[in-house]
Amino acid sequence: MSLAESTERALGSVTVELPGGGETRTGQIDMARAVAGAISAKEHLLAQAGTGTGKSLAYLVPTLLSKKRTIIATATKALQDQLATKDLPFLAEHLDHPFEWAVLKGRSNYVCRQRLDELEDAGDQLQLDGLSDGADTDEIDAIREWAETSATGDRATLDFEPRGRTWAAVSVGPRECPGRSRCPQGNNCFAEAARDEAAAADVLVVNTHLYGIDLASEGAILGEHEVVVIDEAHQTEDIMSATFSWEISGGRFINYARNCGSILADDDLVGSLFELANDLGDELEGKVGDRLLEGLPVDLHRHLDNGRRLTEKSMNAMRNIDDSAMTGKAKLDVAARKQRAMQAGTALIEDLDLIMSEPGGMVSWIDGPETAPSLKVTPVDIGDLLTKSLWQERTAILTSATLPTGLSGRLGLGQHPHKQLDVGSPFDYEEQSLLYCPVNIPEPRDSKYRDAMLDELEALMLAAGGRTLALFTSYRAMNDASEFLEGQMPFKIFTQGDLPKQTLLEAFTDDESSCLLATMSFWQGIDVPGPSLSLVVIDKLPFPRPDDPVLQARRDLAGPSAFRTIDLPRAATLLAQGAGRLIRTASDTGVVAVLDQRLATKRAYRWDMISALPPMRRTKDRDEVVAYLRNIRNSS
Repeated sequence: MSLAESTERALGSVTVELPGGGETRTGQIDMARAVAGAISAKEHLLAQAGTGTGKSLAYLVPTLLSKKRTIIATATKALQDQLATKDLPFLAEHLDHPFEWAVLKGRSNYVCRQRLDELEDAGDQLQLDGLSDGADTDEIDAIREWAETSATGDRATLDFEPRGRTWAAVSVGPRECPGRSRCPQGNNCFAEAARDEAAAADVLVVNTHLYGIDLASEGAILGEHEVVVIDEAHQTEDIMSATFSWEISGGRFINYARNCGSILADDDLVGSLFELANDLGDELEGKVGDRLLEGLPVDLHRHLDNGRRLTEKSMNAMRNIDDSAMTGKAKLDVAARKQRAMQAGTALIEDLDLIMSEPGGMVSWIDGPETAPSLKVTPVDIGDLLTKSLWQERTAILTSATLPTGLSGRLGLGQHPHKQLDVGSPFDYEEQSLLYCPVNIPEPRDSKYRDAMLDELEALMLAAGGRTLALFTSYRAMNDASEFLEGQMPFKIFTQGDLPKQTLLEAFTDDESSCLLATMSFWQGIDVPGPSLSLVVIDKLPFPRPDDPVLQARRDLAGPSAFRTIDLPRAATLLAQGAGRLIRTASDTGVVAVLDQRLATKRAYRWDMISALPPMRRTKDRDEVVAYLRNIRNSS
């Protein structure tokens, strides 16, 4: 029996065990067979699977039955949690095929037992530790108590959210950790235990950023695997670009200076590193967003060169530390501090050398925020990088509810054997939803747009009886709407930032008449099924910023076709993601309102946008929309 045939049979047997008895989904079967075929043929697959398809089971079942070690990479924590707490446990119980699975996060997500030991030895003198400036002693005590009983040491299982400086004091990143063999707590390390469990897993769930780091490190983190599934693959290009980037900032030198301060007694040398960090920060200040078209400015190059010299000098000083008179735990702690600092210094010098060499095919720019600017070097085209590290090495399945046009070419996949399919969605969008675009509203660049948009928003929210997710393309627009609506609406208005994201979503879901105003991080990866959401409002077509340095470089490379190959696919995909928040189950109904007349009037690209959306009925008539929303409200 072929893998495709055994997959279809197994999928049928497990779906009947789903809550409610499950159902046969043609799209799910088609996708599962395509995944099985790609694995068998050792070719790549891009699968667009609309909401409700059940794509997780469609790729999990064939990858498990293939008996090939598989990495599942997701862009959001919500999907990781779904896989780890629902889908994989469900298949472990119902799929007649035993397997081991694990979840792995980046090293800095796990508390470091060695750091806890060092801080305990420092007692109340945390400032002498060098790494704990700004850490809260009460929080450190609480983390130490939690670590004594924690099974994983994973920050996510803490029952409180520690301050950033506190967690930084009790964790280490991959650039600092000396590894198991060189750390006194190496055999008792949470991160190493997680990596051991991951190494033994048939299926390993990670975030896409960590997978990109693994590719950049030539497989040093996740180990050998034959298949990778990249879910939420519409974000792959941006995430991979970020993980193949290099970054230098004043903050990075401050962290290195703190590492050195925990082991070196040379206050002048450590002070010089702190001074260099301030000089670098001053040099970058006020330049966030600037693209370095003419290479590194002379003063910036001088600071980087000085930073390299000080880093090398401090590493030489650490190599010469005499610990011959030390014994026992004190000697082990000094060795661990030294190894961490040396590790961080080595990584810093490598990045400085690369950045100062100004390699071709890269865009150099100043990233934000304004309070902590950094110099970044990012590849303009990641296709060649992915060819060397991914496409030639294993079978890749890329899937999402919305895949941008031209994605395979931008990822360098076009020259490798691959197939594409779109299995659609099982939902009846024409019956369940309505797409509204008012054509009489001014264009977004018009000074009258803001007031007209807010008037539309208010009318629609009142008609829906709340139950609205309003998605904005900027914080300014969101805050304007919040200020306009607060106090004059007969229901609760939640605004992004009022509460932590998950708490905010829970509050919005629990209060069926409430409204939630949010920006880009809520356009994708959130799930609010049922009567709490019957209206999704989008203020503008989400075209990317024209001044984004990386996109500017890609536009330059694309030439006259830049709008259609760079900007339009991004905007269409994000619009579809935002609209996709509305219909999450077969019983959901509602309206997607795009308050940007260009969706209806711009002949050059309106159909590109509309074609990316689910096949909803369309209208330009507000009265029709108001009546539709009132009918939903009255019937629920």
